[in-house]
Amino acid sequence: MEEKKGSPSITTDLRKHYVSVPEIIDTASGIIINGKRFRSLIFTTDIAIIMNNDADAVIAVYPFSPHPAIIQGITTVASMPVIAGVGGGITNGHRSANIALFAESHGCIGVVLNSPTPKETIRVVDTMVDVPIISTIVSEYTDIQEKLDAGADILNVSGAARTAHIVREIRKEFPKVPIIATGGPTEESIKETIAAGANAITYTPPSNGKLFSELMKKYRGQEETKYEERQDLEEEKNNN
Repeated sequence: MEEKKGSPSITTDLRKHYVSVPEIIDTASGIIINGKRFRSLIFTTDIAIIMNNDADAVIAVYPFSPHPAIIQGITTVASMPVIAGVGGGITNGHRSANIALFAESHGCIGVVLNSPTPKETIRVVDTMVDVPIISTIVSEYTDIQEKLDAGADILNVSGAARTAHIVREIRKEFPKVPIIATGGPTEESIKETIAAGANAITYTPPSNGKLFSELMKKYRGQEETKYEERQDLEEEKNNN
């Protein structure tokens, strides 16, 4: 068996501190969208994190009515492809379709419709955009076939602790449908979700506050080390 060659890696000085997705996600098969394979999707709308991570794509969904200004802001700063939320709950119908068209025109490679999205909304979005429609699934009791028949191309499973179970149940009836799924907080939970049949994993990064807290802890340690070094030098001078 031919040994895989390692890939050269270059990280510039100002990009050494970034959010890295778990390496275990690389074991997923990935989903190929228009010739590009996606395994890891970072789940965030934080512009600073979007500019500083190594995921294959950004999945930008949030608990508010979708707005073109948010999509524009994210696509402006993202250095990787973006998948944008376009409603399905409070926002649906032609408004979701118009926001989806806006997202496509700003370079988004896919659009996400939330779990309650009626099939009529999926259909109208499907008539408006050429990018894949990703339908969020939160339960194994969801009528998957109805969503696929209406025009959904990819399933996005988000079932908290039951995610792997839901993926497993979907796979029994739909062995070939592309599935994105939340990986959970640990390497083991990600591994279980991939084994259940997920093709790609969404990863939730630490919050900006958490990352800043870790950085400040590092800086405080550096200052303490400098202080101790100065004290040692003073003591050495006094002894001499």
